[in-house]
Amino acid sequence: MKSFSARNLKRSADRLIRHAEAGRLSVVTKDGAPIFVAVPFDRGLMTDEAMTSLAMRLFDQECISLGTAAWIAGLSVGEMTDTLGRHGIAVIRTGADELQRSLADFGETKPG
Repeated sequence: MKSFSARNLKRSADRLIRHAEAGRLSVVTKDGAPIFVAVPFDRGLMTDEAMTSLAMRLFDQECISLGTAAWIAGLSVGEMTDTLGRHGIAVIRTGADELQRSLADFGETKPG
């Protein structure tokens, strides 16, 4: 397994890609400690569990939508929602501004 320094990653990107194309794993290090492993893409590596984990991570980082996460995981939107909930990942996310407006609207509503 080849090791690449995070500091030199830009200069080493072509070599890292060539290693992946050759089917070899590479590790990227920072200050001598491993920070991630570059794994050549192989459909066989992409088990249902790995795909669900990838979909959850991308959704949680707001890189993809719920529908796209479900598609990647091979689940229905309802199943993906349940899976995210079991892992403590919120499906509905309210920004601070939207929350403030909702609270203000709620405060203005008086029983009549």
